[in-house]
Amino acid sequence: MSPGTPAVLAVTVAVAAFVQGSSGLGFALIVAPVAGILDPGLVPVFVLASMIPLNAYVAWRERESLDLRGAAWITGARLAATPGGLALLWLIPERDLGLFVGMATVLAAVVSLAAPAFSPGRAAYLGAGAVTGLTETATGVGGPPLALVYQHRPPAELRSTVAACFLVGEVASLVLLHATGRADAGELGSAALLLPATAVGAWLSRLTHHRLDARRMRLFVLVFALISGLVLILGA
Repeated sequence: MSPGTPAVLAVTVAVAAFVQGSSGLGFALIVAPVAGILDPGLVPVFVLASMIPLNAYVAWRERESLDLRGAAWITGARLAATPGGLALLWLIPERDLGLFVGMATVLAAVVSLAAPAFSPGRAAYLGAGAVTGLTETATGVGGPPLALVYQHRPPAELRSTVAACFLVGEVASLVLLHATGRADAGELGSAALLLPATAVGAWLSRLTHHRLDARRMRLFVLVFALISGLVLILGA
């Protein structure tokens, strides 16, 4: 890791925590491609570990708006698909991980931008949970399927439910990655060192999440993810 990497990551994590705390998504879409450019070894463990305190905070802050039924279906499918995400990591050579993260990020952004409005049912919850389990475990990026399911629900419901689903899934992914030797103390230590940056972003989101234009914020996140993912692909 180069000397300037921690500073760049700290700013990126603070901005990403603010964006997700305000809009309900965006942390991994912002952090994963930047981390992949700076140090591919940080993906996915650093991204997953960095999101845990943020999602715990957001889920608690807006717990009264949590969609328990949807969260239960999503989480069940997400946990069932987690080993599949680990299998992807074993199949992808480390030198190609940056390319894979870039492709996953670009695909997620394009799908999120192009998807039409719909009313989610059990099949949508299960599908979103399964896709999230695969992509988040392998790359750290798992928000777009959940955002698609909840994009036309009240903002507080989106933020709280997505945060709760992420929280359970991230812990499960990290436990599995650690048990199979795919996570090490260095990556977890990097996430711990940047906890102050996460806290700053989360605190700022507390001041603004009721007033921000969620649609514009979502568009900004997706365009940023698209550009960052393309940079990763071109670099690979």
